[in-house]
Formats: sequence, C-alpha cells, structure tokens
Amino acid sequence: MKLCSPLLLGLAAALSSAFVISPPHIWTKLILTHHWPSTFCSMEHPVCHPNISYWTLHGLWPDKGIACNSSWHFNSSQIEDLLPDMKKSWPDLLNPSSAAFWKYEWQKHGTCAAKAASLNSQHKYFSKALELYHKLDLDSILKKFDIIPSETYYKLSQIEGVIENFYNVKPKIQCVHPSKNADVQILGQIEICFNPDFTLMDCEKQFATEKMSKGDWHNLIADNKASGFSVCDHDMPVYYPPPS
Repeated sequence: MKLCSPLLLGLAAALSSAFVISPPHIWTKLILTHHWPSTFCSMEHPVCHPNISYWTLHGLWPDKGIACNSSWHFNSSQIEDLLPDMKKSWPDLLNPSSAAFWKYEWQKHGTCAAKAASLNSQHKYFSKALELYHKLDLDSILKKFDIIPSETYYKLSQIEGVIENFYNVKPKIQCVHPSKNADVQILGQIEICFNPDFTLMDCEKQFATEKMSKGDWHNLIADNKASGFSVCDHDMPVYYPPPS
C-alpha cells in the first residue's frame, strides 16, 4: 500500500476546505441599518419624537435567519452599561422610556447574529452594533460633504457618491414614496454592510457558494416594507427633511 505524502495530504485538505459551503442557517453578511428620525416620524406615527437631528440606529441584521431562538429572552440588565448610549444612538422613537424596540431587535435579529461566537451574547450583539455605528459616524460624514437636511432636493447619486467614495463600498439607500404619482421621494434609511469579520463590504455582494434563501430574502424585504421604506429611485429627486 502506498502512503500519501504529507504534502499531498495537506493539498487535499486545502482543496476540500475550499469547497465547503456554509450551512444555510449561518449568516454571511451583517447589515447596519440607520434611519432618519424625521422621516420615520412622518410615516403615520402620531406618537413620535422626531426632534432628533442625527441618524439613529435601526438595527444590526444578519442576512440569514429570523427569530432563531424564541427561548432566549431579552434582558436589559445584561446591557446596563450600554443603556446611556443605547438611549442616544439607538432610541425607540415611539416610546423613548421603553426597551420594547431593543427587545424586538434582539429576538428577531440578535438571536440569529448570535450564531457567531463574536456576537453570542446580548452584550456582544448590542455593543458591537454601537461600536460599528460610532466607527462609521455616518451622520458626520454626510455633513462633512454637504449632504444636510434641506428644502432643496438632492439627486440620489449625490448621496450615494459621498458614501461610496468615503467608505469605498456600496450602501443600500431607501426612501419613502408618498404615492405612485409623487414627483419626489423622502430619504429614510441607509444600510451599510459588513463581512462576518466586521470589515466593510458592498451591500449587494453575495458569495457564489452562499446564496440567500427565498425565506431570508423575503424576511429582509418584509422588515423594510413594515417600516414603509423601499430602495430609492435613481431618477427621482430626494427630499432630506429637516428635523421638526
């Protein structure tokens, strides 16, 4: 019997690992979602607090899975040290004194993100979301390049261009379309995406071996539809409403 050399064994192992496909429940992308409070509060929310003049966190969403562990309940005592920053950076615009928004985000998205060791606790999940939010500092970057709330309309390409040139990745920018015949769309939400190692990536990028299931795709679309946001139209002016 011939024995394989260590070199051949190593090569075989490398080749076999190169073709391993991640299990369908393991996410491959994180979506850091910001929303603009003035737009959110204008969308049929009679009780809202739109007097915030900066982009706030909507959530940190893995691209696969939804409500992955219904028995893993949200516990605010586990993120007590984060609460001052959470209230400022990730506020519940409908009920600032409530933790219901964070509970919802944890149960729907955090329990799925937690399949990765880097996010496998409530504290890791929320602190990482805050860390990425502050590192991006999207609000300051937009202001730095003169994308500010205004009664003058923008082209979508102006907003996209600032984000793409500064971060070197393509975001997903979403708007509210007031009606089918509207001649302007309202800037509402901006998604910036990360690889599992928390490096930036294009939001539309997917790996050839890791396709999003129809269920996961529909869940992400449903998240945005529930919020009233959809991808902005490149041919329509964009209104970036000043804070109330």
